[in-house]
Amino acid sequence: MTTKLSTLLKEIDTLETVGDIDKNIVALESDSRKVQKDGMFVAVKGVTTDGHKYIPVVASAHVGAIVCEEMPSQFEPGITYIRVADSSEALGRLASAWYGHPSRALKLIGVTGTNGKTTTATLLYEMARFEGYEAGLISTVMNYVGTRAIPTTHTTPDPLTLNSLLAEMVEAGCAYAFMEVSSHAAQQKRIAGLEFAGAVFSNLTRDHLDYHGTVENYMNAKKAFFDMLPATAFALVNIDDKAGRYMIQNTKARTYTYSLRSDADFRGRVVESRLDGTLLSFNGREVEVQFTGRFNAYNLTAVYGAAILAGFDKEEVLVNMSRLVPVAGRFQTFRGGDGVTAIVDYAHTPDALVNVLDTIREVLGSEGYICTVVGAGGNRDHGKRPMMAQEAACRSDRLILTSDNPRDEDPDEIIAMMKAGLSAEEMRRTLSITDRREAIRAALSTCPPGGVVLIAGKGHEPYQEVKGVRHHFDDREQVMEYFNS
Repeated sequence: MTTKLSTLLKEIDTLETVGDIDKNIVALESDSRKVQKDGMFVAVKGVTTDGHKYIPVVASAHVGAIVCEEMPSQFEPGITYIRVADSSEALGRLASAWYGHPSRALKLIGVTGTNGKTTTATLLYEMARFEGYEAGLISTVMNYVGTRAIPTTHTTPDPLTLNSLLAEMVEAGCAYAFMEVSSHAAQQKRIAGLEFAGAVFSNLTRDHLDYHGTVENYMNAKKAFFDMLPATAFALVNIDDKAGRYMIQNTKARTYTYSLRSDADFRGRVVESRLDGTLLSFNGREVEVQFTGRFNAYNLTAVYGAAILAGFDKEEVLVNMSRLVPVAGRFQTFRGGDGVTAIVDYAHTPDALVNVLDTIREVLGSEGYICTVVGAGGNRDHGKRPMMAQEAACRSDRLILTSDNPRDEDPDEIIAMMKAGLSAEEMRRTLSITDRREAIRAALSTCPPGGVVLIAGKGHEPYQEVKGVRHHFDDREQVMEYFNS
């Protein structure tokens, strides 16, 4: 693939250009290790490294053009240098152009929020397929081009990977694409250059403060997604969350609301709840669904609203709501022969733990037994660790604190930080078992018949990350191994 540099430059706002723009570009890269002769390199200021320091390296590889925010002190002959105000924004727009603006050929719908992104995006993808459309999905768990699964490494990929996936979807005949839009992706401009047909906001609670610093910064990163929407798009927000209306204050998109508590364009209501399903009402029409809990009622109401706004038939949407099944690792239920129920869930924030545990308690009643197994990830927000332990302890009969992707930290120190949130009475009901496998087995072996063990934090993840190495470990496998032993 080759593209005229002059054609590519029409996609971005340039501040200064040095060199010939009437040349062919054969590749586009932001990774200095992958540059090609006569390619274009975009120097991005990232979280851990600054692409500008690699400009001399890529220049020696005889690239055709370099896009940067700061011009180098020395220009190499034969290379065109382009200065821009924001190279992250430029990369997104260039990537979109490089792959032929694939988002324009799709109905692309993004889902953002602290909790519920994966479930909502995945169920919309499934809904599109039930409606008879080819569709694509970009999510935390797995990417899909039609029915072809592609492993994922980030909630929202880098611009080049993202546009490459979208281009594959177009080539495969997809009409729709659904994707999670993380706060990191919005702030780092990974979605720059994409044209969205719709956006959904689920909720906002404390998360990723290790990156954003404050809740306000975190909220504004998500709001930036809605600020970029065109007038042709729809914006669907949860107005039961106080950040819902804030998200759409400055958007050009058509705005719609959903709620479980008040009047909204799309109103959901829990009629009856069990561990294996829920009777829900959507705008007055009752549907039996294979999901449990108010948090899932919110997710499904968002799916109901977004599916209709995406153009799906309202009656067919209602019928297909009952066909949807839970996403892997999201309130995934396993039942043992001894009457013990294990639930594996990705809940890794205080609010997510509250949602899941309140759901279990609502179904079991005040006399039911709940044991929670949970840890906290290393190299992440320290402030939420004691909060997570406290929320879990006050909603559980037994709490087992364990390891959860300690990364570069000592897992025992993480557990100690979690314990700091517990009272003396809560500590008496708490065990610390660093080995996650042993923690899960201890919880299951001591759970009385009819009780529930919640294994929280990792959900679909099939690994434990320790000192930069990912070791195979899957909570679901551990549960099934115990129940089958």
